[in-house]
Amino acid sequence: MPQATVHLLRHGEVHNPEGVLYGRLPEFHLSELGREMARTLAEHFSERALQGARIVHLGASPLTRAQETAQPIADALGLEIATDARIIEAENYFEGVHVTKAELLRPRHWARLYNPFRPSWGEPYKEQAARVIAAVQDARRQAVELGGDGAEAILVSHQLPIWATRLSAEGRPLWHDPRKRECTLTSVTSLVFDDGGLVRVDYSEPAAALLPGAASTPGA
Repeated sequence: MPQATVHLLRHGEVHNPEGVLYGRLPEFHLSELGREMARTLAEHFSERALQGARIVHLGASPLTRAQETAQPIADALGLEIATDARIIEAENYFEGVHVTKAELLRPRHWARLYNPFRPSWGEPYKEQAARVIAAVQDARRQAVELGGDGAEAILVSHQLPIWATRLSAEGRPLWHDPRKRECTLTSVTSLVFDDGGLVRVDYSEPAAALLPGAASTPGA
């Protein structure tokens, strides 16, 4: 298969005044800062298109925050958003909970905290990586069909599934310290393929100037 790139884009900041782990809960919209982040990413990809990048496919998780991040990009590039449930946020037992050290020490949660390697509190890392990688491969094929050699696709997803996918692609262990994920809000993790398979993984933060002061809920 010809060369192609699939960009895994994390959504922008979410309006979450209670600071809960919102997971797959509906109606968590982007904050005003998150909308600015999304517009910045649309400008970033528009500039790349003007420089010759053939970005021909745009997919997004069905969750509101991903769809709202994708929309300015769709408008800027004239693309339809293809909703893909395989790139949705990870399942998490603590969904809807304000996760603090004191909360985690409550005995009712202990049965969910026995195995950080799986992890026992949510969807296994392997399952997250597998479903996202399947979506990436389909987006890769779609990009080549629509744009030929060197075409690109964008998939708007969530921090943990993106990070699990990157660890898997790079052959690293999937268990990790959540505080050390390299996947900021509206960051871009790019999987570059040629006919032999994955060539490299690139990482960039086009909206880095907007990150200081932004909220970042673990697991969001």
